[in-house]
Amino acid sequence: MKPVTEREVDSSASKKNEYDIAVVGLGYVGLTLATVMAEVGFRVLGVEKRQSIVELTNRAQPHFSEVGLAEALKRVRDVGRLDAFTAFPEDAVAQTYIITVGTPLDKQGKVRLDMIEAATREVAAHMRDGALVILRSTVQAGTARNVVSRILEGTGKSFDIAVCPERTLEGKALTELRQLPQIVGADTQEVRERAERVFRRLTKTTVQVSSLESAEIIKLVDNTYRDLQFAFANEVARMCEAWGVNAYEVIASGKLGYERTNVALPGLVGGPCLEKDPHIFRQSALAKGLDLEITAAARLVNERQPQETVRFIVQQMDKRGLPADSRVALLGMAFKGRPATDDLRGSMSLKVLDLIKRELPKARIVIFDPVIDGQVLEETIDGVEVASSLLEAVKGSHVSIIANNHPDLGQHSPIALQEIMHPKGFIYDYWNHFSNLSATELGQSYFAVGHLGGR
Repeated sequence: MKPVTEREVDSSASKKNEYDIAVVGLGYVGLTLATVMAEVGFRVLGVEKRQSIVELTNRAQPHFSEVGLAEALKRVRDVGRLDAFTAFPEDAVAQTYIITVGTPLDKQGKVRLDMIEAATREVAAHMRDGALVILRSTVQAGTARNVVSRILEGTGKSFDIAVCPERTLEGKALTELRQLPQIVGADTQEVRERAERVFRRLTKTTVQVSSLESAEIIKLVDNTYRDLQFAFANEVARMCEAWGVNAYEVIASGKLGYERTNVALPGLVGGPCLEKDPHIFRQSALAKGLDLEITAAARLVNERQPQETVRFIVQQMDKRGLPADSRVALLGMAFKGRPATDDLRGSMSLKVLDLIKRELPKARIVIFDPVIDGQVLEETIDGVEVASSLLEAVKGSHVSIIANNHPDLGQHSPIALQEIMHPKGFIYDYWNHFSNLSATELGQSYFAVGHLGGR
C-alpha cells in the first residue's frame, strides 16, 4: 500500500458533502457506531444497501431495539451530523471509512466474505488518496490483508488500513462504545496512531496491537472464550442431570468464596456472535493447518443442547400421557433477554422451535416475547400462534418452555403458572429463572437445564 501524507482526522467538515467518517453497513454494529460517532462531534455518512433501513435512519428511527439509541439518533439527525444513503453520493468526501457489514456463515458453515468484498469495492471506488480504511466486522484472520487491502491496492490510490473490532454487548452498546477499551491493530505505528485518534473521541482507553491479524484474532478469542465457558457449564448440567442433583446449586455453591472457580450458569448459547465466531476462529486455524479441538468440542456441546433438551421434553410428555396435539408455549424468542434485545439472529429459541415442530408435528405452538412486537413475530415465524402476554401464552398449555433469560419470564412462580396450565402439564426452563425457590415452591412439574429433580 502507498504511504499516506495527511494523517490527521479532519473533524472540521463544514460543507454539505464533506464527512469525517463513512460507515459502510448500518446494521446493529454500524448504526450504533455511526450514532455515537456523530454524538461526539464527527460528521458521519452511513451507507446501507437496504432502502428501508436508510429511510428509517433518516427519520431517526432505529430498525432494532437498543437502549438509548432512538433518542441519540434523533439528536444527531436534528443537528445534521448523520446522513444515510443506499450508495455513496458522487460528490461526497470522507476522510475515514469504517466497514461494519455482516459476516454470516454459509450452508457449509464457512464464513461468507461477499459482503466484505462488496463493501470494500464501494470504498475503493469512492475514496481519495490518503484515506484511512478501518475494518470493524468480525472476520477470519488474514481478511484485512488478503481481501480488503488487495481490493484497495487495485485502485492505485494511497491508503492506510487498520482493524478495530467491535466488542459491544447488545443492550449496552451506546454505553460500552464510550467505556470499553478499543483494540487498534495495524502494521505500523503511524497507522495505529491515526486510527487511535478516531476512537479516542469515543473512549478514554485504546489498546494498540502490532498487526492487522492480532486485532482480528482478539475478537475471535473474546467470543470463543465465552463459548467455551458456557459449554463447560452445559457439561456440568448434563453431569448433574445424570446424578439427579441441581446444577445451579453445584455451580453457585462451589464458587461461593472460592476465587479459583467461577463457572458460568448453563443455558442456551446462541446469538449473532457466539453461534459463528468460534467457527471463524477455528477456520482461521485450519487455514494454517491447525485444528482447535477444544473449540470444536465446545461448539458441539452448545449446538446439540436443543436436541437433547427437546428429547427430554418429548419423553416427559409421553410419560404424562399428553396428547399429540398438545398446546406448547415457547416463551422468549430473542437470542437473549439480559440485556433485553429484539434480535432473532442466531436465536436458539428458533432452533428449539424447529425441533418441536419436527418431533411434535401436531402440536399447537404459541410463542411470546417480552420485547419483540407481536406483528413482527407473526411476519417472521410461520406455523405458530403469537400471544400478546406471557399468561395468555401459558394458559391451557400442556408444556411451557422458558427459552431466554428476560426477567419478565420469571415474574410468575412455577406453581402460579401451573395453576393456569393443563393439569398434567409441566414447565421446562432453559435459564433457571426460579433457582432461588425451594423444591416445595417449585412443585413436581418444573424442570430446568441441570435440574430434572421433578422426575
